[in-house]
Amino acid sequence: MHELILLRHAEALPASSGDSDTHRRLSGHGEQEARAAGAWLAQHGTRPDRVLCSPAERARATAELALAALNKAPSAQSATEIYDATPGELLALLDQHEDAGTVMLVGHNPGIERLVALLVEGRSDEFRGMPPGGLAVLHLDGALEPGSARLGAFWSP
Repeated sequence: MHELILLRHAEALPASSGDSDTHRRLSGHGEQEARAAGAWLAQHGTRPDRVLCSPAERARATAELALAALNKAPSAQSATEIYDATPGELLALLDQHEDAGTVMLVGHNPGIERLVALLVEGRSDEFRGMPPGGLAVLHLDGALEPGSARLGAFWSP
């Protein structure tokens, strides 16, 4: 893998009474954020070879709307490990996909923002935040290890 795109799900509605957190849907604003993330990727020629997505409804919808902006985008693969994952768990998942040139991971905070900090700064305790619908494009020169990535772009709606 030489490039990693980390996309936090877009703005979601609060959970309805009795509903699971995994069933939260995107708000209207969140749908716009997800489409804007896809437009940004298309405008910058950033296209994933493989997409890994949390099974949560808001993450799946974010992935679908963002990928719709890309020509011949791969379908998102559901990865249950992403929901509520630590940076270490996300790294273990990504290690299984090192054969892909560019991987996009669609997930949640705090895991996404901590993974950015870990890969770029070498520490996951100093993160700057990842807003809903925000994305980070990381460039890798070798193995996925703490401090091994360069932040190529950071975008938020």
